[in-house]
Amino acid sequence: MIAVANQKGGVGKTTTTVNLGAAIAEHGKRVLLVDLDPQANASTGLGINPRAIEYSMYDVLLGDTPLEDTIEPAADVKGLFVAPSSLDLAGAEIELVPGFNRERRLIDALAPIKDDYDYVFIDCPPSLGLLTINALVAATEVLVPIQCEYYALEGVGQLVGNVDLVRRSLNPTLEVSTIVLVMYDARTKLAGQVVDEVRAHFGEKVCKIVIPRVVRLSEAPSYGQPITTFDPENRGATAYRDLAREVLGLDLGLEDDTAPAPQATAVDDTVPSVDDEVAPADADAATEESVDAAEPSEGDAS
Repeated sequence: MIAVANQKGGVGKTTTTVNLGAAIAEHGKRVLLVDLDPQANASTGLGINPRAIEYSMYDVLLGDTPLEDTIEPAADVKGLFVAPSSLDLAGAEIELVPGFNRERRLIDALAPIKDDYDYVFIDCPPSLGLLTINALVAATEVLVPIQCEYYALEGVGQLVGNVDLVRRSLNPTLEVSTIVLVMYDARTKLAGQVVDEVRAHFGEKVCKIVIPRVVRLSEAPSYGQPITTFDPENRGATAYRDLAREVLGLDLGLEDDTAPAPQATAVDDTVPSVDDEVAPADADAATEESVDAAEPSEGDAS
């Protein structure tokens, strides 16, 4: 039961939740994505229209709707399921305040169905409000995506401090188990410096696999697909498949029968070229992906 959390927006939480979940499902695992972000990006990124569903996580947290009644299968990935969000969750923070047992709504909802899945990923909103607290109480561990840029480091200490508070008062087994470095651009010295600083501070909690900044990762959600089905040969798809193997504890250098063979994307091997980053038909996009103007896009945001 993994909460994917970072209080800063635009650091790849939803991108990591969707694509890591899809890559793990390729190994024959049953994976449930719980979308707790009112923006519902994880839901739309897997082809679910929040306006067309009968029940959402809002009904689960603030009504009597069983979680199993909200779960939808992801259309293009066998074994991947979604408990979708909706815009109604935007008001849930306020509505939960006077509620009884308000921090345990999610863990109580998950209890009847959690054994039906090998992995449950909870996509948290970019804040430390009651929705995120519910995720941290329900989770057994926390995965933190960190963007390879300077400002991404500023809020991580506060997040770790809040995880400690939740552990002391509400969930004694909770821990930050995994740090994933995302949006890595080898053309900038800053990205390498951020990687070195994060590894020095968090040690073995930092995954060996680093996710590169790739335009196709931003495009995939608009087609309602994870990168592993939208562009299976893309460097982003390869990186998330390698990350899935690392999370599953598989040897990154060995093949197995249940998933595509890995191509290591550890930081030293991830050297993006402009041709990889920009579609050939859109020469103007090269300017947007230049070193001086590299900014996270809405598709990268979670």
